[in-house]
Amino acid sequence: HTTTLNPVVGETNDGFLSDIRRRAVGEEQVVAALEAAASGPVAEGCVGAGAGTVALGYKGGIGTASRVVDVAGTPCTVGALVQTNFSGTLRIAGVPLPAEELLTDDPAEPVGNSCMIVVATDAPVDGRQLGRVANRAVFAMRGVGADYAQGSGDYAIAFSVHDPATGGLAADDELSPLFAATMDAVEEALINSVLAAETTVGPEGRTAHAVPIDRVRERLARAGVV
Repeated sequence: HTTTLNPVVGETNDGFLSDIRRRAVGEEQVVAALEAAASGPVAEGCVGAGAGTVALGYKGGIGTASRVVDVAGTPCTVGALVQTNFSGTLRIAGVPLPAEELLTDDPAEPVGNSCMIVVATDAPVDGRQLGRVANRAVFAMRGVGADYAQGSGDYAIAFSVHDPATGGLAADDELSPLFAATMDAVEEALINSVLAAETTVGPEGRTAHAVPIDRVRERLARAGVV
């Protein structure tokens, strides 16, 4: 029986592509989004809060990924959802993919650089340990080339749906696999958010271009990682 709900709301500044002062999202849009919510695969790229974001010189968006990992002898799932809106130089598997080299047009520069990350797990961890998980989630941004620029409000929240009645908590020295899985899932989600995004033109004509997938494949092949 639920007695209270405590919503957590996050945001990033997508002013490069969006008219953020217009307050286009009102009660009607919120109700429609809640009614349309469903289980199943999560849409990625230019959807929802990712419609107006820019990342690493390309069009950013929503990305997701997950891992299954053993924590304290129990298989656990770690899922990551990201909204990418930050600067830097895209890297995949360590290979630099600069927007200024791969695009025929100028790279997009985000306004109010930020990345929002949500990590969900069923691992047997408490609030203090989840804080450590959230820290690792932000660390994963460096793997895809984030520069953590001044003004970049990058943050992560983490929660667990573990039922304490089913068993005790994991010890701190059992958390390294969970940390590694979190960083892997977040890094993949960040990459997915960019690769799934499409070229988008904002109301003032400013454009964020999609990653040119063929050129990315060429560079990765040349580097011997695919």
